[in-house]
Amino acid sequence: MANYNEVQQAVQVEKFKLWFAWITGNVIMFIVAGATRDIPVVSVITQVLLAVVFLALTVALFRMTGALNGKADAARREVLGE
Repeated sequence: MANYNEVQQAVQVEKFKLWFAWITGNVIMFIVAGATRDIPVVSVITQVLLAVVFLALTVALFRMTGALNGKADAARREVLGE
């Protein structure tokens, strides 16, 4: 069994990857929305997609972060013998 510090470090690395993916996905959607803003129909579609992708990425981010926090808490309880 890995000790608590190893688990905590792994959780922190995974959280960093999640936040980086969230930021990257949103930046890509903003770039696409900005590139299509002069085309009327496509602009509306990309703005709707921007909102949907932002919401989906945000929900996924917080669900995965919560799961990682639960994993870290379980490891802490196991190490402390609670």
